[in-house]
Amino acid sequence: MAGAFLILPNVKIAPVSKPRAKEIKLLLFDVDGVLTDGKLFFIPSQPGSVQGSNTSSMLEFKGFHAHDGVAISLARHAGIKTGLITRRASETVAIRARDLKLDYVYQGNMDKGTAFAEIIQKEGISASEAAFVGDDVIDLPAMRLAGLSIAVANARAEVKEEAHYVTPHAGGDGAVRDAIEYILKAQGRLEEIVALYIDSHRPQDKQGN
Repeated sequence: MAGAFLILPNVKIAPVSKPRAKEIKLLLFDVDGVLTDGKLFFIPSQPGSVQGSNTSSMLEFKGFHAHDGVAISLARHAGIKTGLITRRASETVAIRARDLKLDYVYQGNMDKGTAFAEIIQKEGISASEAAFVGDDVIDLPAMRLAGLSIAVANARAEVKEEAHYVTPHAGGDGAVRDAIEYILKAQGRLEEIVALYIDSHRPQDKQGN
């Protein structure tokens, strides 16, 4: 796909990306490097010696960006389903997924292409109506199936090369917000959905006026 992009500061946009974004009804994404900055933090789950310990006996911490959380709420108001597919399995991710009310949570998946295909079958949509956001080569099978493939700003070069759209922000720093806003702008609904989101957080009086 080299040479197929309109180049803007820190952003690559394929000419075909906007028409593809107009069709999106489902947005799926990786976690480490997309919903987070890719760093993994571990601390012992029990005090004492760490000799012979491995990550399964550790507590895993990740950092998530509030802007991405708002974006997923915007997607929900727009009727766009959301979900994650990640190779790792983490209770931290499970908690965040519940907090964000994600429709699909696939943890411990090495074959992201198969997981992607299974989800769109469950959703009853075509691949052209689904987007995938990734950052590393393990995400390529899902990205290649997706109607709209999105790479984050900190993605590996070969992943960016195959993406229709590269976000201005890095993973863990608002990349999912970029992806969702790009889709909603392409669909001509961003301002409307932002207004709905704001209105949904407005306190109602006791009479319901």
